[in-house]
Amino acid sequence: MNKYDFIIVGSGISGLNFALNIANKGRVLVVTKKKIIDSSTNYAQGGIAAVLDKLDNFNKHIKDTFVAGSYHNNKKAVNFMIKKGPKLIDRLLNLGVKFSNEQNKLQLAKEGGHSMRRIAHVGDRTGHSIEKVLISNVQKNKNITIWENTFAIDLLVKNSTCYGLQILRNGEVKNLFSSAVILATGGLGQVYKHTSNPSISTGDGIAIATRAGAKTEDMEFVQFHPTVLNLPQKKRFLLSEALRGEGAVLKNYQGKRFMKKYDKREELAPRDIVSRAIFKELKKGPVYLDISHKPASRIRKRFPYITKELKKRGLDLTKQKIPISPAMHYMCGGIKVNLHGQSNIKNLYAFGEVACTGVHGANRLASNSLLEAIVFSNQIIKSVEVKKISTVPKFKKFKPKKCKCPSSKYVKSVVKKVMWDNVGIVRNVDDLKKTLEKLKKLDEKYKVQILNQTDFETRNIIQTALLITKAALKRKKSLGCHFII
Repeated sequence: MNKYDFIIVGSGISGLNFALNIANKGRVLVVTKKKIIDSSTNYAQGGIAAVLDKLDNFNKHIKDTFVAGSYHNNKKAVNFMIKKGPKLIDRLLNLGVKFSNEQNKLQLAKEGGHSMRRIAHVGDRTGHSIEKVLISNVQKNKNITIWENTFAIDLLVKNSTCYGLQILRNGEVKNLFSSAVILATGGLGQVYKHTSNPSISTGDGIAIATRAGAKTEDMEFVQFHPTVLNLPQKKRFLLSEALRGEGAVLKNYQGKRFMKKYDKREELAPRDIVSRAIFKELKKGPVYLDISHKPASRIRKRFPYITKELKKRGLDLTKQKIPISPAMHYMCGGIKVNLHGQSNIKNLYAFGEVACTGVHGANRLASNSLLEAIVFSNQIIKSVEVKKISTVPKFKKFKPKKCKCPSSKYVKSVVKKVMWDNVGIVRNVDDLKKTLEKLKKLDEKYKVQILNQTDFETRNIIQTALLITKAALKRKKSLGCHFII
């Protein structure tokens, strides 16, 4: 059987939430390129921002979102998302997510850019906890089929209509057909040398959508997380913004705090400001995150996962200052969609990090991403339809091209370095132009030579890097994450 009512690409919070919501309308196939648990959601530490305290209100959350996004946000989308927030926290509670609480009341955290405590969390592994609950519910649903270790090669599109998806599964290329294809593929961190993202984040959704003719928006706005563990020869590890929300401070190589000279909000300024400040201080020497002045028992209780992971690396969060640097974290732009997740291609939808609803503007407010993922994956249900699949156009299967191409390993290393150096936290026009030419040449030379996931991912990494660089060159002035000197 190669026909389904809905094909969802990606197994993070948005994809699985939509699968649960739409399963009563038809047969659902969830395609994921590794195990179902392997998603960016699984790595989200902070939590979900929503108005959950009686001292807070929608207007405050809306304003904080606009300020962080440099007022480049889609006002309608922001209002819609934030007003839906509280009910969707209730939905997650009903599904079985056990948010941290004190005396039967949600324990709310504060993060950079927020004027109030409004982050619902599960310790410091919120995404992992939500992912496990959603997976459990999805696996019980008889209308949902899950295909792990299945790679989405391209969309099956003709005359601006999407008929399905071409996949690589067990070494074989197959064409699948459906009433609607929903891209929920997450981010593109592997385009950069240093990232907090998992290895699966290779920009696949954005690449396959643009090859099919989908429009993108705000691709220049690449968010860097300010506090990622910085140890030589070690894999980068995210240190949640909630640490600063609980009193952690940033110190330079002299052991002195420095954020005051960059922003009056100090450590709780939005991420773009904090990242640039750290970037500048790193030129003088190492930069550290320090929460050792807080009671050790409190730190261990609030951040058990981070404490444990740092201990594995020989570091003690309760006693030491931790070496950090920024790393690529989140794409604020993506496939252009409306409030119902619809792209400019008929029957093609997108939500989560792969999509651009406009809610994040030029820089995402902390913990608005999981909120966006669940709000818009709920909303899409109102517009997606089940259509009987009868006749469909003929589509060719993908055939590799034999050529004298550079290896995928070499190409990825070149792209990652040039993007980190020239299309990163601080940019200039000359370097952007040189990078664009370099990427164009790589794109021309590189061909998928054999049917394996790595080759396809490399193609997607090049093409996603091109989209970011072209968008960065078009925006002549600094705005949010996009900082031109």
